[in-house]
Amino acid sequence: MGTDDHERRTTTANPGGDMMAGWQYLAVLALCVAVTLPLEFVLGARVYRRPRLLLATLAPVVVAFGAWDLFGYHRGDWWYSIRQTLGVRLLGMPVEEWLFFLVVPVCALLTFEVLGRRRGRRDR
Repeated sequence: MGTDDHERRTTTANPGGDMMAGWQYLAVLALCVAVTLPLEFVLGARVYRRPRLLLATLAPVVVAFGAWDLFGYHRGDWWYSIRQTLGVRLLGMPVEEWLFFLVVPVCALLTFEVLGRRRGRRDR
């Protein structure tokens, strides 16, 4: 069964559809940001205050994992349910998936920086 067959089946499995289901992925990403944002401002992670370093860190992640995801998606190894995303796509993948490659690494960096400070690691 092809990807298109699966998406058709998933979108018709819930006639009338759940309008909120498409926002779930974005809601989870927003929650990740909301939970880790205080690490920057309250605990001094200093991730957002170094935009060049942040960009240099994120670029390889987005390129490598984006390429891997695109490859698997276009090969038919996996799919993205139209019902579970907003439907906005970039290069065939939902925009939420691209945002995942930005949000999750930033959250990880925030956590890493705060834990590094607490362990006494010096700033570079």
